[in-house]
Amino acid sequence: MQSIKSNALEPTAPELAALSPWQALLRRLPVYGLPLLTILLIIFFSVLLPDTFPTALNARSILADKAIVAMLALAATLPMMAGRIDLTVGFGIVMWHILVLSLQVKYGIPWPLAIVLTIACAAFVGFCNGLLVEVAQVDAFVATLGTGTILYALALWHTEGRQIIGTLPPAFIAINTLSLPTPWVSIPIPAIYVLVLAIVLWVMSERLPIGRYIYAIGANEKAAALNGIPVRRYVIGVFVCSGILCGLAGCVLGAKLRIGQANVGLDFLLPALVGAFLGSTTIKPGRVNVWGTIFGILILAVGISGIQLLGGAFFVEPLFNGVTLVVAIALAAFAQRRRTAVKTPAAPAPSPGGAAS
Repeated sequence: MQSIKSNALEPTAPELAALSPWQALLRRLPVYGLPLLTILLIIFFSVLLPDTFPTALNARSILADKAIVAMLALAATLPMMAGRIDLTVGFGIVMWHILVLSLQVKYGIPWPLAIVLTIACAAFVGFCNGLLVEVAQVDAFVATLGTGTILYALALWHTEGRQIIGTLPPAFIAINTLSLPTPWVSIPIPAIYVLVLAIVLWVMSERLPIGRYIYAIGANEKAAALNGIPVRRYVIGVFVCSGILCGLAGCVLGAKLRIGQANVGLDFLLPALVGAFLGSTTIKPGRVNVWGTIFGILILAVGISGIQLLGGAFFVEPLFNGVTLVVAIALAAFAQRRRTAVKTPAAPAPSPGGAAS
């Protein structure tokens, strides 16, 4: 089977060795363009807002505010690796943060067990999504939109349009409020969750056979099946893992808000998808990847924070997310076409004598 690494657009060492230093730099730009743009944005806003943007308080605010979105973006990245999409990452977090709070407030279940039950329910929904997509052969967009809408309806039914309010254990609240002190900034614990998850998913996707199998399914499902990869098992598996990450994000959101309400959560869907799509344009251009997703969320966080500190109106964030999503999808499509053009050999010229009849 052809190496999955060869499907991405990052330059190889022999290719770079044959180029001049300037040409090699230009060749690397598609790979590291997004991280470089993130750094330039940080410098730009730091120069414009020296008293408010380059501060430890703002850095902590960015990390804390976008950590849950980053977890959902990683959840969305997994099915995308296999060529599918999971819209329940936005709808599901509505249900899961309500469920983890209700189990404690209404039913008196200890918070560790409440978290386990919530994540188990999220994994079951992911399993159902996998069955719909692979066994029932329903389009992933339609299947996850349907199950997500059902989850949202269940959340409305459970709350009856009211808030879930009650006394929560301090240990449960601490899963969002704890911080890791450093000499520069106190890192909120949700950002640590994101870093650990990103490392685990990176090892899985880039260093283990399971990652190569998932990428192979996303690149060419029929070819993967012909090479002996159990497509159905892996696709169902990525939906289950996506559900688990979504359930974890819901628990962290519950600890952050300390109240449950059905009108909270859907706003996470768009930025999570933007981060995943934008991530496919960097690090491994033309291919969804973990660190690309992280940088996709980071550039959204930096851009929105800087615009808001400059006095941007309340509609700036959804506008920024929407424009970035359109640009990200366009860039991803361009990278995909470029990858196809590079990997598809030109048709051989016909011989002068023509083919014998």
